[in-house]
Amino acid sequence: MSVKAFKLVSAVEREMLMGDKNYINIECIECCGKNLYIGTNDCFIYHFLLDEKVSTAGKITFAATKQLHKYLGLKKPVSELKAASALTRLLVLCDNTITLVNMINLEPVPTGARIKGAVTFTLNENPVSGDPFCVEVCIISVKRRTIQMFMVFEDRVQIVKEVFTPEQPCAVAVDGYYLCLALTTQYIILNYNTGVSQDLFPYCSDEKRPIVKRIGRQEFLLAGPGGLGMFATVDGISQRAPVHWSENVIGAALCFPYVVALDDEFITVHSMLDQQQKQTLPFKEGHILQDFEGKVIVATNKGVYILVPLPLEKQIQDLLASHRVEEALVLAKGARRNIPKEKFQVMYKRILQQAGFIQFAQLQFLEAKELFRSGQLDVRELISLYPFLLPTSSSFIRSHPPLHEYADLNQLTQGDQEKMTKCKRFLMSYLNEVRSTEVANGYKEDIDTALLKLYAEANHESLLDLLVSENFCLLTDSAAWLEKHKKYFALGLLYHYNGQDAAALQLWVKIVDGDIQDSTRSDLYDYIVDFLTFCSDQELVWKYSEWILQKNEEVGVQIFTKRPLEEQEKNNINPDDIISCLNKYPKARVKYLEHLVLERKIQKEKYHTHLAVLYLEAILQLKSVTTDNCTETTELLLKLRSLLQKSDLYRIRFILDKIQGTDLHMESAILYGKLEEHEKALHILVHELKDFHAAEEYCMWNSESRDLQYRRRLFHLLLSVYLTPGTSDCTLVMAAVDLLNNHAAEFDAGLVLQVVPDSWSVQLLSPFLAGAVRQSIHTKRMTQVALGLAQAENLIYKHEKVKQKGAPILLSDKKVCQVCQNPFCEPVFVRYPNGSMAHTHCAANRHLNSNVTPHSPSSSNQT
Repeated sequence: MSVKAFKLVSAVEREMLMGDKNYINIECIECCGKNLYIGTNDCFIYHFLLDEKVSTAGKITFAATKQLHKYLGLKKPVSELKAASALTRLLVLCDNTITLVNMINLEPVPTGARIKGAVTFTLNENPVSGDPFCVEVCIISVKRRTIQMFMVFEDRVQIVKEVFTPEQPCAVAVDGYYLCLALTTQYIILNYNTGVSQDLFPYCSDEKRPIVKRIGRQEFLLAGPGGLGMFATVDGISQRAPVHWSENVIGAALCFPYVVALDDEFITVHSMLDQQQKQTLPFKEGHILQDFEGKVIVATNKGVYILVPLPLEKQIQDLLASHRVEEALVLAKGARRNIPKEKFQVMYKRILQQAGFIQFAQLQFLEAKELFRSGQLDVRELISLYPFLLPTSSSFIRSHPPLHEYADLNQLTQGDQEKMTKCKRFLMSYLNEVRSTEVANGYKEDIDTALLKLYAEANHESLLDLLVSENFCLLTDSAAWLEKHKKYFALGLLYHYNGQDAAALQLWVKIVDGDIQDSTRSDLYDYIVDFLTFCSDQELVWKYSEWILQKNEEVGVQIFTKRPLEEQEKNNINPDDIISCLNKYPKARVKYLEHLVLERKIQKEKYHTHLAVLYLEAILQLKSVTTDNCTETTELLLKLRSLLQKSDLYRIRFILDKIQGTDLHMESAILYGKLEEHEKALHILVHELKDFHAAEEYCMWNSESRDLQYRRRLFHLLLSVYLTPGTSDCTLVMAAVDLLNNHAAEFDAGLVLQVVPDSWSVQLLSPFLAGAVRQSIHTKRMTQVALGLAQAENLIYKHEKVKQKGAPILLSDKKVCQVCQNPFCEPVFVRYPNGSMAHTHCAANRHLNSNVTPHSPSSSNQT
């Protein structure tokens, strides 16, 4: 596809060069800065100054001013011109001789320095000598198959190397020690320092004119077979794809990122970046095409023209205007080497952003997103396309010049609702990705507010996630938008996030009461309960507690029972106040007291007693309605019994008085047990309830954490209740037998044998008797073992005592007390098991003496 990369501008008109002399033809040209040199077929050199002019409209023209011309006097065409600006010399090839002339006055150097026998020559633009005051010249010699290297100074020349080639060379280019040669049948790379050569590819010099051009460090451009422009490095490889030329290419030039080629009728422009042909300019009778320091000059026999490159930015903008995004980006990347780094970065970011909007308009969202990211787009540029998404308080102004041509999304999509929906879906995704990155720095409010509006409009599930996490949504804009779209629950979350819990609760309560409609949460009542549970504002909790409890007192009481533990421990809300509030709600009051007593385990008598009374009243109320124990009654009975058994804080007599006259016998037994009136309790269990298992359990739990004697007393008491004199109930007798046989270890066998009737057979009590005998034997044997161990220990001590008495003790005036370090004055002393001795008074005070040595008697308490 075409790109207007160059414009052809005339530099030297025919009249300025030759007037009416039609026989004069241009043979070669050279340009150095503003100096233009032209060599003609009549052995003249012309010197012009080129002055570039730019009009107010941006049009570029060149004015050539003739300085002088010089006749070389050889009547031969001037074949080639090369400028050596460092030497202020112009190298002129005429009649196989290279002459050095002054660049200013075109006079030959006084020394007459010259190089003879040259067919053609070129300069080494990557010299190896390192001398800034000389140039390296490579010539194809008139000698057969010979290349010569020269060093040219200001007024002399010096041959450096002569190299022989396998075939006659036709064209040459130089880079350092490397020569790229067009031979008769092939191109080769030759290192003239080492003599190593590398064949590139064949071609026929008879059929077409070879082209060898250095285009960069260690890289050359060659005219290959089939009309291909081939790139080759000094290693003999190609790092770029070839460009497609015509078969009859005359010359080639480089103006990065373009390769320019000349044939009989056209000038063609190819990109080095993607090898595509970008421009074609009609140009007939051209025979010279060369580039000089970025300036491309083309000439016919009669005139000189300059290919003026259009600014790369304009080329890129033209490509973007044609929606050729890929080409624009390739060209922009390639422009990096020609533009200062800071300027390039600014330009390239803008190009990426423009390309992103082009892709966006074509609904290529993945490509657009990557371009926006790479170009570090101010995301508000994108948001501003969507009407009303930016907050009213936003100070954002679109980039100028604009990054795109669209006023808003309506214009971009031309009202197509499906496209608008896709664009909004893309923006949701993009904003969600960038809101937590550096892209959002500085305008997080604009991003989050826009995202909230998109979510609300689309009824998107992520709206709630946005509002319950850290966000920067602006309250005024967001609240109005949520209300407009009837997102009242979300509006409440917004109020909560901004510290306006009262407003949030007011909205939610209206939703539950049906005053406003919002089906976001079907469990909104439960949500409000949880919200109040963790709400630190006590006024709000009390304000809505009545409403909560009226809706569902069993669930609503959670605002008191499930509050954070640390808050409950501080008693920020007085439990007594809560109980007073719950007096109108009996179920809630019971649950709250259960929370205090059973979960928080508050050790206060009034709470334990109150809970027991509430259980009791509820049970009696249910029993007054029906005689059968329903599930609710059974549950309450179990709760009451558990409380009566496990708690020691309630007022026992008070509860017992309330139970009197009811059929709550088990509960009465538990209370009598708490009063240590076990006989009454067991009597109720045995004679009233006839629940023998419960009677045994009673003995077990009442003796928990008590000693064995206490437990035995309870079991003997139960046995005596079973065997009450005058009782002839066989059931009680069997219960007594089972009690003895099943709990033999809990009885004193001697006492049992005294109370059981004489009529009972041994067989009847055989399990009990076997257990009693076994226990008695076990006890006796354990006692014998303990006695034996004690006797053995006593024997050990006696043995130690005998050993201590058997060893002689020597006391002399040289012995000193181990405590006070003074000698003994009398034969009275204390000796310790470790052999040390001390005065009797020192031994008595040894624990008070701070000077006891490590070997003092304090190490043992035995004497």
